[in-house]
Amino acid sequence: MKYLDEFREPQLAHKLLDEIRSRVTRPWALMEVCGGQTHSIMRHGIDQLLPPQIELIHGPGCPVCVTPLEIIDQALALAARPEVTFCSFGDMLRVPGSRTDLFHIKSQGGDVRIVYSPLDALTLARRLPERQVVFFAIGFETTAPANAMAVLQAHRLGLKNFSVLVSHVLVPPALEAVLKSPECRVQGFLAAGHVCSVMGWSAYEQLAQKRRVPIVVTGFEPLDLLEGVRRLVIQLEEGRTQAENAYERAVSVDGNPAALKVLDEVFETTDRCWRGIGTIPQSGWQLRPTLAQYDALRRFELACPATAEPALCQSGRVLQGLLKPDQCPAFGRECSPRTPLGATMVSSEGACAAYFRHRRGPC
Repeated sequence: MKYLDEFREPQLAHKLLDEIRSRVTRPWALMEVCGGQTHSIMRHGIDQLLPPQIELIHGPGCPVCVTPLEIIDQALALAARPEVTFCSFGDMLRVPGSRTDLFHIKSQGGDVRIVYSPLDALTLARRLPERQVVFFAIGFETTAPANAMAVLQAHRLGLKNFSVLVSHVLVPPALEAVLKSPECRVQGFLAAGHVCSVMGWSAYEQLAQKRRVPIVVTGFEPLDLLEGVRRLVIQLEEGRTQAENAYERAVSVDGNPAALKVLDEVFETTDRCWRGIGTIPQSGWQLRPTLAQYDALRRFELACPATAEPALCQSGRVLQGLLKPDQCPAFGRECSPRTPLGATMVSSEGACAAYFRHRRGPC
């Protein structure tokens, strides 16, 4: 298979659905851990096509959504500084901080620029030596190698006016945190294929064994997701709890050795706060001490501001899989893409945005 249409073939989808229906004998709650997968599920109606015994729960799989409010406020403080050119991917501009967002900082004269790669920010730093260029380095393991390469390149070039505001998070510790919650109903995980294409999936083997939960690495198209659900159902019905790779065209057990080498050179693990969830031990990356000069927090001596989420916003429970977006009283009313209370409504990978866009609930 080489083309997207082949992963959306209706006849094959119906065959997978038929097999899932024939296998399932009791209710199962499965969590996908990728905002791209959530949107694909909503867009193609997979949640409505599966047998009623299968419930899909949406996990903390949106990197924009889990970026903590404290770091959003630090980004806003940096973007408002007259000497700073603040570079970010576009989906961060309308994520609400405590009082405002990057879009409003830009409208008030802040030099906020949308870039499509951290290397774009690096190019700006070389072109504008009189400016302090800061790149907002967020995301899961998928985006981290490119951000690491930008830091290494800045170091090799000896750039004094380039730094990164880092908020990288790691998936396996988040899955373990979900499973530790006394309210957790998750019985199996669909793991994100793009993360595993970088990191491999050996960590999921360890987690499946430790927590006695099946995990299937899968992709993002309808057939990918249905195959992942099929494999989880078979394991659960047979009483097995293993990690499986259903995305072999992109994922190997050892991941991408070149990317892993760069990540190890640039980052070290640290405790990380997740928006709406709290601090998860050793669930993030920070720059190694040898590259601390490129850490925007240190360069600008930014304090950690006191923050508070809007009282109406239930995005933390949505991110933990404890609440469906349309079960939030503010969904589609006080909270919409035009007036978001939390990042899950404004991010292109947020679960609330997926429900709003694909007409689930009162919108």
